[in-house]
Amino acid sequence: MFNLFSIKGGISNVKGFFCDGVNVGMKTNPANLEESDVDGDVAFIRSEVHCDISARFTSNKFQAAPIKHYQLYPDGFKTNFILMNAKNANAMTGDKGVEDIESIFENLRGQTHRSAPTVQIHNPVMSSTGVIGYRLNQEKICSAFEKFDFDAKNSEKTARSIMTTDAFKKELCFKIDLDSGDSFHIAGIAKGAGMINPAMATMLCFITTDADIPKEDMEELLTVATEGSFNRISVDGDTSTNDTIMLLSNKLSGSYNKEAFRVALNKITFELAMMILRDGEGANKLVAFEVKGAKTEDEAKKASMALSNSLLVKTALFGEDPNWGRIASTIGASGIECDDTKLTIHYDNLLIYSDEQRELDKTREDKAYKIMKNDSFRVVCDIGLGDESYTSYGCDLSYEYVKINAEYRT
Repeated sequence: MFNLFSIKGGISNVKGFFCDGVNVGMKTNPANLEESDVDGDVAFIRSEVHCDISARFTSNKFQAAPIKHYQLYPDGFKTNFILMNAKNANAMTGDKGVEDIESIFENLRGQTHRSAPTVQIHNPVMSSTGVIGYRLNQEKICSAFEKFDFDAKNSEKTARSIMTTDAFKKELCFKIDLDSGDSFHIAGIAKGAGMINPAMATMLCFITTDADIPKEDMEELLTVATEGSFNRISVDGDTSTNDTIMLLSNKLSGSYNKEAFRVALNKITFELAMMILRDGEGANKLVAFEVKGAKTEDEAKKASMALSNSLLVKTALFGEDPNWGRIASTIGASGIECDDTKLTIHYDNLLIYSDEQRELDKTREDKAYKIMKNDSFRVVCDIGLGDESYTSYGCDLSYEYVKINAEYRT
């Protein structure tokens, strides 16, 4: 048995990890704030000892340079340093994009040798987010190294430094107390608000733990956790070139329990995924799309994800219009086996459509309007042909989404 507690401070709580974020001028300061109040645009996470690392990346065929650089390391490599930047994705930059990362890391090693000789950089990893198609500004990024406090524990600054169109920072930390009296921590920061599709989204997520977890368990449990969280959300149906989730363990607590870690990792990834969805660019509503009664899980997944991706469904959510026709049409178009005489659709517990009640009467429509005014609710579609189910998560699509993305580079 074990107990799980949420604690403040994000990755700052995890034993042996340090983090900081600074601004080097890639994020502007339109409000003329004090420098200390401006969100950073370059950040780091480091461990005082080498870490096992497990990672999952975008399914986009045009993977960004940081991902290609990561993949140059041998299987099973260890690291103690992650460097992150916002405003520039370093994607579609060819071999030069990877070479730029190496040059930046050479500068990093030189700077730490001069100013922080006790900090030894081992197999550094880079992660970037921002505009596609431009090489990194090495001078600006390297200027961060003189500003970094390599012994800082500032999770909030780190989390804010990786934000792009995000409206708020995303960080969590859990302490897990085991019955043996031992304990360990797991914490995460994430960014993401747009270009979010169930193939991980335009998102970065960094999870640190001091649990003494075997590498093979990291690989197994991260795969399951990612599938149950980040791979189930959609803001706009677009998949980025940079999507990344990394799990790092320095094992310094000396404690571990597989079931406790599984529960904690699933919880932290799911909650961070829901934060990303709630922060969907211009989004006002978070909606779970549960498809059940399908013949196979694959068919349930296909229909559910079609609903969370549908622009017509998303705009109906924004308009708070209980138009079940868009739900039914999307299921039918998904290509799964279905029958309109078997199908039922509920908003929360309210029956919206069935073979016997195909038209909404005023009483049910008024109740549906009330449900759709909530900032979160559930759409449950029973296919009526089997026993398999799948739930994905989506949000509405508003005028603000168009404005944000129309002006993304301006």
